[in-house]
Amino acid sequence: MKIVSIAASKHKGTRKTTVQKAQLIKDHGLENDAHAGAWHRQVSFLASESIEGAAARGLDVTFGDFAENIATSGIDWLTLPIGTRLKLGDAAVVEITQIGKTCHNKCAIYHLAGDCIMPREGIFARVLEGGPIACGDAIHILEC
Repeated sequence: MKIVSIAASKHKGTRKTTVQKAQLIKDHGLENDAHAGAWHRQVSFLASESIEGAAARGLDVTFGDFAENIATSGIDWLTLPIGTRLKLGDAAVVEITQIGKTCHNKCAIYHLAGDCIMPREGIFARVLEGGPIACGDAIHILEC
């Protein structure tokens, strides 16, 4: 289980720009990301397998296009319950707070990509311990 992609954006509802490394900030989220803040959806996760599946179905998408902060490989996110804690890299710890989300209106991502899988497959978490993360870093499940 590892981090495949890290992405951030300055505005909500838009595709994110990928970076090789970033800083997770305790009780805040991903540094310089519009979704960071004092709430329960500080960081978003999506399986790289889901993104690749959407591309295989003909959508013109890549990492960051669904506004996910962190794309992963080897984790079946939908099987992990709310409250699961995970360690990212050497120091950062997150706790799953929400599985999926309600999409009240079709955002820019839906209109650009033709679909948005975040409402169905996105996972949201709050940052319990901050720290640096990088593409290729291991992810460990600490407790479910």
